[in-house]
Amino acid sequence: MCHVIVTCRSMLWTLLSIVVAFTELVAFMSADWLIGKAKPLSSEDMDNRMGGSQEPYYPTLGIYGRCTRISHMQLSRRDTLCGPYAENFNEIASGFWQATAIFLALGIMILCTMAFVSVFTMCVQSIMKKSIFNVCGLLQGIAGLFLILGLILYPAGWGCQKAISYCGPYASAYKLGDCSLGWAFYTAIGGTILTFICAVFSVQAEIATSSDKVQEEIEEGKNLICLL
Repeated sequence: MCHVIVTCRSMLWTLLSIVVAFTELVAFMSADWLIGKAKPLSSEDMDNRMGGSQEPYYPTLGIYGRCTRISHMQLSRRDTLCGPYAENFNEIASGFWQATAIFLALGIMILCTMAFVSVFTMCVQSIMKKSIFNVCGLLQGIAGLFLILGLILYPAGWGCQKAISYCGPYASAYKLGDCSLGWAFYTAIGGTILTFICAVFSVQAEIATSSDKVQEEIEEGKNLICLL
């Protein structure tokens, strides 16, 4: 018989698993990993802009995407075009970024799977006589290692021609040149830290759902068990 067991710690672990997976997915898909050097508007673009704003703009570059301003068109508030610069995997600017994409994709796939499984841990607490919390925590730790590998390899690709076109001639491996790091890179780092926190917290979720109080509730014949 299925016993639905909900505790504060198990519910917090479930929510954290979902947040971590979503955070890493958003960071991976974003083009805001690198913020390029400022580029002034052309005279034609300044004439087309309402109000004549002369502020420079900052193009951004991601692992496989980019955002840039379109010239020679009527510019408005939505004058920035974002999308993938690589039509396929082989067109990603650097071999290091290709490796980064692989490791991040593997980590995110595991995290998304664990986020999906975590929803069902309220009803299913074990699989093949193994605690599902411990199995998920182990896999989340493995996903965290994949994410770390991806983040370590990513700066090694800053010397590729694509990055140099955004960051200037002084950009090289692990040297930003005229670029700065965008929010997506910091979000990926934060998500990686949360991944390991989530993996460790799975132990507390296991302890909470297998406590003596839970066993007493099961012995009393309750199918829905909610504990603080």
